[in-house]
Amino acid sequence: MTVYRHTATADVPADELFAFLSHPENLPRYFPEMKVAEPTGGDSVHVEAEVDGKRVAGEAWLHTDAANRSLSWGAEGPDDYHGELRIAEDGPASSEITVTLHSFRDAGGGEVQQGLERTVAAMTHAATADADVEAAEGHGGWTSYDAEKDSSS
Repeated sequence: MTVYRHTATADVPADELFAFLSHPENLPRYFPEMKVAEPTGGDSVHVEAEVDGKRVAGEAWLHTDAANRSLSWGAEGPDDYHGELRIAEDGPASSEITVTLHSFRDAGGGEVQQGLERTVAAMTHAATADADVEAAEGHGGWTSYDAEKDSSS
């Protein structure tokens, strides 16, 4: 079995990052191949993805552990694909995210590792954007801009 791992930092508090990533419905927002991710009860999730130009549907599982800010997931298939994600505080408004994948698929040329790195970058970007939108909405959003109060004019 091959193990792939990547760690990155996100400018989002650890609890907010975990809250965002622990909802399977958010998977298509940061995993480009994922088109549908719908919880079906318990740890089960119905997923649909584009794989080699074909739409593939299947059942997966996602277990969340809020106390440890960790997720584990997997899907049945020939590659015995499963993984873990852990989030640690890296300051009051920053998190460290580590994703580990386990698979019998051993892609040459670093294809899986590169895909993992792109996905982790997309995770942190989507979570940061989501947090920014929520913060803006909580403070009136961009619609509350007052040009008279802008000291740069």
